[in-house]
Amino acid sequence: MSLGPYASFIVTSYLAVAIVVSILIGWIMIDYRNQTERLRELDKSGVTRRSGRSATELR
Repeated sequence: MSLGPYASFIVTSYLAVAIVVSILIGWIMIDYRNQTERLRELDKSGVTRRSGRSATELR
């Protein structure tokens, strides 16, 4: 299979997209870990989540 005269452009474009997607996936994984750590710290300090309350407790 020949990509023709634009082979280097095509390969470079796919490589750039793969790098950007990898960076985004890594960023999401790191952010998720940071958020779960923050939630653990808040739970340890006694802060309760609004989502943990039922609708009857709000009244």
